[in-house]
Amino acid sequence: MVVVARRYSSCMDAKDLGDELSKILVTEEQLRTRLAEMARQIEADYPADRPPLLVGVLKGAVMVMADLARELRFHAEMDWMAVSSYGASTKSSGVVRILKDLDTALEGRDVLIVEDIIDSGLTLAWLKENLESRGAKSVRICTMLRKPDAAKVEVDVAYVGFDIPTDFVVGYGLDYAERYRNLRDVGVLAPHVYAGED
Repeated sequence: MVVVARRYSSCMDAKDLGDELSKILVTEEQLRTRLAEMARQIEADYPADRPPLLVGVLKGAVMVMADLARELRFHAEMDWMAVSSYGASTKSSGVVRILKDLDTALEGRDVLIVEDIIDSGLTLAWLKENLESRGAKSVRICTMLRKPDAAKVEVDVAYVGFDIPTDFVVGYGLDYAERYRNLRDVGVLAPHVYAGED
């Protein structure tokens, strides 16, 4: 029997999307460079014998969490939560629902929430308060992207990759209706893609 290996392109590239993106905001190279810098900051802020529990927020933070964990020079214990305030919309509803809870007890633990993006801050403010209420020793936030002009509440963020405009962005874990997550860059979704949405 002869097995023929099917060849795939190495990654989803912006050029494969035609006019679905209006521009690229952050390239893959910029993301990786900044992630390494953030990892060094995190290592400096936590004792080597007591690294934090990394809590990734599904689904968007999968790429950030995986790349950050591989960059860190300590044993990275991870857990995941799934919360929703978007659905298939481009704007946060402000109502947070837990879709998947943590498997790890937080009493006495240092926790580092790992996020893909912060815009209104409503979800992160709620999540930070929720984890603190479970007895965590400390709760800090790490995000790859932040939209300062979209903030509705003040959230103390310890580690920020990039501040970006309020455009609706996709790629590197960020989606629109479950598409574009595997785009390696972060790009602005063209308005015609979601035209007619309420």
